[in-house]
Amino acid sequence: MKKTILTFILFSFSLFIFSQNKQKEATQAEQFSSQAGVLMERQFYEIGKIKALQVKVLKFKDLNSSATKSSLRFEYDHKSSYSSDTKIAALDFDELDGLIKSIKNLQTNVFTSTKEVYTEVTFTSRSGFEAGAYYTTDKNKWTAYVQVEKNDRNSMIFLLPEDFATLLSLVEQAKTKM
Repeated sequence: MKKTILTFILFSFSLFIFSQNKQKEATQAEQFSSQAGVLMERQFYEIGKIKALQVKVLKFKDLNSSATKSSLRFEYDHKSSYSSDTKIAALDFDELDGLIKSIKNLQTNVFTSTKEVYTEVTFTSRSGFEAGAYYTTDKNKWTAYVQVEKNDRNSMIFLLPEDFATLLSLVEQAKTKM
């Protein structure tokens, strides 16, 4: 009897632990594009590239109702010695102003500052895309990065603080095409 109860408790505990693994939140455009019972058109517009990060606009059109949605799409082809994988993040139009404002803030206020302790500054989108920097006191400098997929270090691309000017330009160009 004790063995059965113990087994049940362990099973319940492990089920609880694995159920805590949160999936990334879908963007409004992704939700729109995954509707059942519609004929969906997807158009991919290439905006540009910064290091290995491709910036695109993805436009969805329901050909039955002519309804449309767009998203900013980041793609990064990660290659390791054993495999390759494309990391993808999408941002809705309503998230772009926050990203643009954050990039400008990083450029004008963050990268020009110094800190007395290890510090992280990040912008995070609904889907888990991250843009930011961290300050290390031993190197006395900011290290800038973008991370395409949440909690996936293989989707991290290190940038120079100066690269954020290019990133800003690409995001602003994409916004005009959405």
